[in-house]
Amino acid sequence: MPVLNHSTYQPSLLFKNKHFNTVYRTLFNKYAIPFDRQRLELADGDFIDLDISSVNADKVVIAIHGLEGSSASTYILSLTQILNQHHFDVVAMNLRGCSGEPNRLLSSYHSGKTEDLEAVIQYIEQQYHYKEIHLVGYSLGGNLSLKYMGEKGKKARVQSAVGVSVPCDLKTTAIQMNAWSNRLYLNRFLKTLVEKSFQKLTMFPDSFLTEEAIASIKNFKDFDDLYTAPAHGFTDAEDYWRKSSCKQFIPKINKPTLLITSLDDPFFGDACYPFTEAEENDSFFMEATNYGGHVGFGKYFDVLKNTWCEHRILSFLTTQQ
Repeated sequence: MPVLNHSTYQPSLLFKNKHFNTVYRTLFNKYAIPFDRQRLELADGDFIDLDISSVNADKVVIAIHGLEGSSASTYILSLTQILNQHHFDVVAMNLRGCSGEPNRLLSSYHSGKTEDLEAVIQYIEQQYHYKEIHLVGYSLGGNLSLKYMGEKGKKARVQSAVGVSVPCDLKTTAIQMNAWSNRLYLNRFLKTLVEKSFQKLTMFPDSFLTEEAIASIKNFKDFDDLYTAPAHGFTDAEDYWRKSSCKQFIPKINKPTLLITSLDDPFFGDACYPFTEAEENDSFFMEATNYGGHVGFGKYFDVLKNTWCEHRILSFLTTQQ
């Protein structure tokens, strides 16, 4: 039964506050990673920018950021530094439109777009000769990673995967984000999503987007109904959430996969914790800590010492447990 009940994560008192833990790490960036950027041209005419940090290792991790993040997100930089130090190359995947330049198409990225991840894996296989390829995804990127592992099953072109703070049930997360206590987070996400929507309207003035509709966006359901669903072939937000949530794909995972999640994650409701799926799948490990917030897992005020999550990921990639 791969539900790991005895986590080594034991935070200090202040980091037991889920909001403090969620926010603290995002306020500081003490990492300077010399990425080499490569552009992957996609079959549909769009592109994905990959930021690569190589130490000439024979193993590589594809790191995938969360909603409106990028390769410059603190958790990606911290992970890259730790993995490089332990002889892993890192390819930080910037999802479409997240590398500092708008993508070319009306469509963009979303929580279930695993075909883009498959394209990146194929590119790495063709351009390099790694003995091992692993996935590490955070939040939305974690949903992509777990969905990919379940969709592909034995045909997954990677050795293992880790998801951190994964919204395994997208509808539950969308509803939870409407809570008053989450308005700060919601507004921060919506600010850039709305800005990008206006960019799309400028690029595609004859599309289904209108200034009035974009200006009326107040939550994730509004955004997903207005943009995500029609731009990516879903009927509406409910259809998008249902088809893209990774939880339903977890039973089909059969390569070593770890979910690191916290029971006090402010973004999650009960449906986001796949305990049953973990108990019934010997390949899917779930470590649910009592504290940690959302992609937090801090212990110390010194950000450079807050590497419990990175070292837990490293341990799993090397031992598969």
